[in-house]
Amino acid sequence: MPRLNRIIETSLYVEDLDRAARFYEAVLGLEALLKLERLYVYDVGGANVLLVFKRGASAEDMAMPNGLIPGHDASGRIHVCFAISAEELVAWETRLAEHHIAIEGRVDWPAGGKSVYFRDTDGNMLELATPGMWRIY
Repeated sequence: MPRLNRIIETSLYVEDLDRAARFYEAVLGLEALLKLERLYVYDVGGANVLLVFKRGASAEDMAMPNGLIPGHDASGRIHVCFAISAEELVAWETRLAEHHIAIEGRVDWPAGGKSVYFRDTDGNMLELATPGMWRIY
């Protein structure tokens, strides 16, 4: 059977791209790779890409010079988890507090990992997790 190697892109959908950009850039420190009218693209750790779409703007198919991207969109409480080192957990909690971001939940995983949960400006559930959460992480 062919094998999947990793997830390259993850998408979130927001009402206001500029408001979302302030959050993802100022609070999480992500670097924008591309900013378009319907989509902002962020580098996550030099290995993954976070696509932040304006809600509804990608619902229709998009013709590209060499192909077609089928329409997609989402709403509701979407979840994304970011990997962090165990040594940086307290620094991240401090950073969130400095930006008045409430931590809504915490989990100590059986294998030793820890997670904190909080929301972005559109209500998407974000998680920061240290190693020891899953067998593979």
